[in-house]
Amino acid sequence: MTPSIEYVSETGSTNADMVARLAQGERMPDGHWLVANRQTGGRGRQGRSWIDAPGNFMGSTAVQLHDRDPAPATLSFVAALAVYETVLPMLANPSALMLKWPNDVLFEGAKFCGLLLEREAGHAVIGIGVNLKAAPAIEDRKVKALSDTGPAPERDAFAQALANQMALEFQRWREFGAEPIINRWKAAAHKPGTALCVHNSDGSRISGTFDGLDQHGALRLRLPDGTTHMVHAGDVLLEER
Repeated sequence: MTPSIEYVSETGSTNADMVARLAQGERMPDGHWLVANRQTGGRGRQGRSWIDAPGNFMGSTAVQLHDRDPAPATLSFVAALAVYETVLPMLANPSALMLKWPNDVLFEGAKFCGLLLEREAGHAVIGIGVNLKAAPAIEDRKVKALSDTGPAPERDAFAQALANQMALEFQRWREFGAEPIINRWKAAAHKPGTALCVHNSDGSRISGTFDGLDQHGALRLRLPDGTTHMVHAGDVLLEER
């Protein structure tokens, strides 16, 4: 997979653009990226908006799904690892970076990256936003930018580095399956016993401690009574104790 990057000055959402182009029958090679200088309608998980800022990274890529591929849901771990591996060598303190289920990358415990996965025309479309130079406020979330602790990477150089890393992670996902990806994710994520609160789409909440993942990437949440609750979707927050 050879990555290619298409830059646009402004759009509503790079994910929405890629989804629309695929729906219209456009043939899009794996590893092709659409990167915008500005987004006016960026989206995050559970319908949230993703607010951009000049110098930040906002882009989307697509991969065609095949019958022999691992479960498409595991691409969330692929995308998170790609961001993690891209950013890690840029930090003076690598331990400041941590993965959080299902696809968050935290910088000094704060949100600095957003990932959104969608399906269209036999493809998975992966949208990524990274706070390189500025961290727009998000309600009820602590946020940071890479520039908060050092020089921000130049956007185009970051885009190329991320595209190259994503191509490598896609290759590993296809050749070796999801298990090695999930194991690498767990090594960089919150540790077993970490207190978590899961916010479900129906507004309910459930608290417990992190007890690992199953082979498909679902979250194992250990409840206070000792039982295990499997979480396949939801918004997870780290709880302070």
